[in-house]
Amino acid sequence: MIEATQTGLWNGLQPLLAGRAFTDLTHAFHPGQPHFPAFPEEIRETVFDLDRGDGFTAHRYSIIGQWGTHVDPPSHFIRGGRTLDQIPVEEMVLPLVILDITERVIANADATPKMEDVQAWESRNGAIAPGAFVALRTGWSQRWPDTDAMANRDDEGVSHTPGWSPEVLSYLIEERSVTAVGHEQTDTDPGLATSRQDFTLETYVLAQNRWQIELMANLEGIPEAGAVLIASWPKPLRGSGFPARVFAIH
Repeated sequence: MIEATQTGLWNGLQPLLAGRAFTDLTHAFHPGQPHFPAFPEEIRETVFDLDRGDGFTAHRYSIIGQWGTHVDPPSHFIRGGRTLDQIPVEEMVLPLVILDITERVIANADATPKMEDVQAWESRNGAIAPGAFVALRTGWSQRWPDTDAMANRDDEGVSHTPGWSPEVLSYLIEERSVTAVGHEQTDTDPGLATSRQDFTLETYVLAQNRWQIELMANLEGIPEAGAVLIASWPKPLRGSGFPARVFAIH
């Protein structure tokens, strides 16, 4: 019997992964799920079906790029910005920082992170590393896939959802040189802003040549420091967004 041999990088990587947790940070997308209201619904067609006697099953999907847990490259908002195929794979494996404002969101759905939150994180863990992925933990993904709960609109149609703040994003990007950010809600900007068609913060992030992941899941199980984020997506030529598969190792 020939014993399998393990060589190279994998041989050194296995001990590092042994005993680690792998947490999927991705919602499974489907027709009828929560999405940006201006976007069309998903259409899914079974083109070939084993249950119909075909030799295999295959589906045709008609979706907007920003569907479910998805990646937004700079070109989503910025003319001439990087497209999905231009983001190198080196940017898809990043140290993960969790910025947690869940308790504040429970008391106030319009809550956003403050510089005090970042300062407290850094006092506990040290300076946020250049190249990190910073995820905003709000608990909002617990509302998935309830569209009304995710949008959380009042009687006047104004959405009350958490989001990022300009001072925190500018600090993370300009002072800490993070590679990307992510969040559980539908938009970078809080609902009070998006309800008046204000997407200033998303525009800012993408204009800085950063990318982001929206509609993340399961952030509640991740330590605030020390984890690694793996983010991957298809490679459409000049793509402006696509569903992503994102997970953490911790």
